[in-house]
Amino acid sequence: MTALNLTLTGAKVLLPDVGLTISNLSLAEGVIQPDCTGRSIDLSGYLLLPGIIDLHGDGFERHIAPRRGAMKQMDEGILSVEAELAANGITTAVLAQFYSWEGGVRGPEFAGQVFDAIASVKGQVVTDLLPQLRFETHMLDDYKGLPERIAAWQVPYVVFNDHLPHDRLVEGRKPPRLTGQALKAGRNPDKHFEMLLSMHARSSEVPQALDDLCATLEGQGVRMGSHDDATSTTRADWRNRGARISEFPETLEAAEAARAAGDRVILGSPNVVRGGSHKGNASALDLIAMGLCDALASDYHYPSPRRAALMLAKSGLLDFAGAWTLVSSGPAQVLGLQDRGTLAPGQRADLVILDAKTHRVAATMAAGRISYMAGDIAARFLA
Repeated sequence: MTALNLTLTGAKVLLPDVGLTISNLSLAEGVIQPDCTGRSIDLSGYLLLPGIIDLHGDGFERHIAPRRGAMKQMDEGILSVEAELAANGITTAVLAQFYSWEGGVRGPEFAGQVFDAIASVKGQVVTDLLPQLRFETHMLDDYKGLPERIAAWQVPYVVFNDHLPHDRLVEGRKPPRLTGQALKAGRNPDKHFEMLLSMHARSSEVPQALDDLCATLEGQGVRMGSHDDATSTTRADWRNRGARISEFPETLEAAEAARAAGDRVILGSPNVVRGGSHKGNASALDLIAMGLCDALASDYHYPSPRRAALMLAKSGLLDFAGAWTLVSSGPAQVLGLQDRGTLAPGQRADLVILDAKTHRVAATMAAGRISYMAGDIAARFLA
């Protein structure tokens, strides 16, 4: 695919260390150029912003597993995901796939199918799609061979979860919705409950198993994080294992501990848009106000990163540049992506073009190629 050779004029461009200002933006060979080049296109009435980098999103599940079953052509589902990502201004997307005892679309076998599909469409998509494995820590029987599978799947980023209902299991009580969960996984409900009890009973084995697994993954160069940290002790445990990213900390204590130690904190953009956590956890708005956020992620809703950044700027909690940093250069730094996140010469030509009045996405470009375009702006490019 050939990158465009263009100079975009007349728009307000979000430039590093400058902010929003009317300026030319030139791109060729997939990167931002220091001087005017190629055909000139008037984009008066639009905003040119760095493309959104989404650090964690599982909204793709509905594309690859509609209704009660998975798509037989998994790659078609991933292509549909990319279309939605592009329509929401996302130029780099981390697709967060479960590897869980929950089974079904969150089970190990399905995870392998998803990662294979992502790899198979790499050459067909414009958006940069990065796989993430969300591993359930109490699946002790799956630890052996997992690093080899992660390497084969080309997964650069692993996050650890523990969604076992320990409070109920310690009392021997069945968790809510157990029957429906078991049937989704294709298991007998009683057998499913026995499996949960068995995993819970082996909890004392998990810390050492995690120490060994994380040491191996760190040696492979895999980026690691934890999910839903609740205490400073939990965050310290993960940090000691090399997991320096804290996804969606549930409490102020955990977020403060992460920041004090130099760990990266990712918050959910739906939390910002909603004005609070749907689970009653720490408010992302409060944590952002206290400077305890490095990046916002889509979580389960791809329109939310753009909306959250715009809401933060409108509210005055952050200035426009600071708010947009949370969905662009901030995420790039968390992932160690030095080639994107700002509209500076030499950076990848990843950008989203918004209507200046409505702030709707008019076009999205990744590495100088158009991934999405709609409405009046298309006429300007085609003129």
